[in-house]
Amino acid sequence: MALVNVKRSNADPFYRYKMERIQTKIEGKGNGIKTVVVNLSSVAQSLARPGAYLIKYFGFELGAQTNIDPPDDRWIINGAHDASKLQELLDGFISKFVLCKGCENPETDVHIKDDSITLDCKACGRQTSVIKTLKLASYILKNAPKKGKKDKAERKAARKAKQNGGGKADKENGSGGDENSDQPSPYGDDKNDIASDDDALTRMIKTQAQGLENKEVEVKDDEWAVDMSAEAVKARQQSLPDEFKQKLVLNGDDEDEEGEGGGNTLYDQLGIWIQEQAEEEDGVDNVDDVDIYLKAKELGIDAKHRTVLVLVQTIFDENICNQIGKRASMLKRIVNTERHEKALLGGTERLIGQLSKEHPEMFEKVVKILQLYYHHDLISEEVVTKWGSKASRKYVDLATSKKVRKAAEPFLTWLAEAESEEEESDEEEDDE
Repeated sequence: MALVNVKRSNADPFYRYKMERIQTKIEGKGNGIKTVVVNLSSVAQSLARPGAYLIKYFGFELGAQTNIDPPDDRWIINGAHDASKLQELLDGFISKFVLCKGCENPETDVHIKDDSITLDCKACGRQTSVIKTLKLASYILKNAPKKGKKDKAERKAARKAKQNGGGKADKENGSGGDENSDQPSPYGDDKNDIASDDDALTRMIKTQAQGLENKEVEVKDDEWAVDMSAEAVKARQQSLPDEFKQKLVLNGDDEDEEGEGGGNTLYDQLGIWIQEQAEEEDGVDNVDDVDIYLKAKELGIDAKHRTVLVLVQTIFDENICNQIGKRASMLKRIVNTERHEKALLGGTERLIGQLSKEHPEMFEKVVKILQLYYHHDLISEEVVTKWGSKASRKYVDLATSKKVRKAAEPFLTWLAEAESEEEESDEEEDDE
């Protein structure tokens, strides 16, 4: 996903506050045409605001009907609307409902009290009021939560903003923003781990994927360039270098209700193709993200959760902490449900278990790996917390599963404590 500055008028490339560029998909035709804002939840999370605020703002500005609580995360605006137009409207939302009127920092909390809306800036401490005559302001006041608590997405976004921005409280305590500190950020090294703007990746994927969809090719059975019979696949797999051959374990997914497990599957084909490309390109890091995504799309498994399991075992190695940031944009196009997140964590378990035979220090990297996944929005609090609560034989043996979760405890503890602190803070604000 392409990242832009939250305050787009700020051209500073080192500006800490980022969000995804708005992405839309036009569906239907005639009177039934509509615009789906594909990544609205992610954008709302980056702004620490409920998705309903954003979609209603778009609706008010465009004079169009919208949905405000989609169970399938399909945020819809009636009519056809360009992503660029919505991005411009989003700038207005950010200016009116996110940025501090003093320091213009987006690190603000919304407070609703006595029929007024206040933005409380955690960076400079200033409190400013939102204009009550705005249509969205009226909507917010009429639909204010009874207990005044922020939703989960808002709490997570606020926590990430605080970590990335190094707010006032952090600076006073001597943490969060000291580049010379030896204490690592819970999100890793900003210089190496945060994904850069990937407009090129998105454009290439869309362009080449369109070519795949529109291309009609007539191929006779005896004209296949690559023999994908079980015997041929097995022979090629045996000819691969040992580090690749031992790494790929695709079968054993108990949730394979689609009947695609066991033997020469599409997932085997993808995994072996990536391994062969890695051998040709002199290392897996040289295999292009676009090529990997298009290969999965060509096989028709780009939306499958088991594809994530294959990718973790083939695009990562013992240098996974340096590789996650580079692969995050491609992975985020695929990891979009809880099931995909579980496959990501399960595949990581399996990868660590396999690599630990030659690199026992892999278990020490578990916390860093989870931090990077969380930072790049590849795993959610709910999924990783549930995963960490109980060992499982689903992807690895029970002993390895327990060892991975034991190593993950510092991250899980940090996540639980951060959530608890924010809930207590919300309760204190309610009491006021």
